[in-house]
Amino acid sequence: MNEIAENKQKLQAQTPGAYRAQSGEYVFNFSKVNQILGGPDYSPVYGGCVEGDRMIVALMTAPAGKQSEPHSHPNEQWIYVLEGVMEILVEGERHTAHPGELIYIPANTIHCGCTPTEKDAKFFTVKDASHSLHGIKVQK
Repeated sequence: MNEIAENKQKLQAQTPGAYRAQSGEYVFNFSKVNQILGGPDYSPVYGGCVEGDRMIVALMTAPAGKQSEPHSHPNEQWIYVLEGVMEILVEGERHTAHPGELIYIPANTIHCGCTPTEKDAKFFTVKDASHSLHGIKVQK
């Protein structure tokens, strides 16, 4: 691969639809970047996503009463709850997180979540860029 092709590849997001930070960009408005699904084939969460060289960040909404299907991803994930209540199942253990609480999902760990109330949950999530924002649905 030549240098021009390598540079172009570096500037494209690995998560389909996510925004890839470009050289010289330092401030982003989540409401103005592409709104994508957090896990198109396993999760109803949606929001803005920005990727850099080593980090992926997203501001997501988890719709009230909706649930994701079990999935994992090769990259670790942090989820900071901003609004609402999130219930998660990590390796078969149920946890509830409220605004101001932080959830940690280790790499390659099967998990799923839901918003058990009538109010949407909003959360900020961070993953390392060793893999995309999207995970891998557990096959039944």
